[in-house]
Amino acid sequence: QVPLVESGGGLVQAGGSLRLSCAASGLTFSRYAMGWFRQAPGKEREFVAAISWGGVCTTYADSVKGRFTISRDNAKNTVSLQMNSLKPEDTATYYCAAKSGGNFCSTILNDYNYGGQGTQVTVSS
Repeated sequence: QVPLVESGGGLVQAGGSLRLSCAASGLTFSRYAMGWFRQAPGKEREFVAAISWGGVCTTYADSVKGRFTISRDNAKNTVSLQMNSLKPEDTATYYCAAKSGGNFCSTILNDYNYGGQGTQVTVSS
């Protein structure tokens, strides 16, 4: 099991910002595409953002486009998700995931090989 550890979640008012981070260990991080998914209570896990191994490819869910930015630091084995203009509907547990064959980014959860334990984001209105 490859550990992916998320951090940075918390409680924020609508319109505020949070920055999530995911630290990876035990894999050649630069060979993996990375993604962020989220799951709200009673709902299925959904795609949020993804980035290819070199950062050339990034893709976002329509619901977060223009508000969230995914980035990665291969030297530090980390991927981040900067979340601005947060809305109550962004409330969810956020998970990072790693996908081998990282030269393109995927929106499909089943394409990913490893996932973290999640970090809770709560946006109050």
